[in-house]
Amino acid sequence: MSKLEIKKYGEPVLRKKAVSILEVTTYVKGVVFDMLETMYLSSGLGLAAPQVGISLRLCVIDVNLNIKSPIVMINPEIISCEDEVLAEEGCLSIPGVYKEIKRSRNIIVQYIDLNEKKCKIKVWNLLARVVQHEVDHLDGKLFIDYITDFDRKRIRMK
Repeated sequence: MSKLEIKKYGEPVLRKKAVSILEVTTYVKGVVFDMLETMYLSSGLGLAAPQVGISLRLCVIDVNLNIKSPIVMINPEIISCEDEVLAEEGCLSIPGVYKEIKRSRNIIVQYIDLNEKKCKIKVWNLLARVVQHEVDHLDGKLFIDYITDFDRKRIRMK
């Protein structure tokens, strides 16, 4: 395993729609383990493949700060959302920036795991927020796309 470079705001890969994964290969598994190491070493709650320069529909998430219990989502798709709530978000690709963002409190997401098993789970609160944030990355969207133009211009200037 090795720590990967996290791409920062302005890198073109962060604005591209990531490509679906057709098969969970040894390469994909290696990327997952490197992404997990990178996420943990960076104190992140989630990391999407485009954030490390890899345009694949893949993300890793772990919101349990006490015990490592990662979730690996391949080709995740949010199929249901309900109950919007406003809460602060940040992003490893935009360090030092935190903004209040409105997201669904409860979602249902389907994805493929590392064993190529189809999964469908209902998640809520922080985990729902992180899943939505990471799926946005896979679609070339950043959390700052939800804020005002004025605030976005201030961030660009930083």
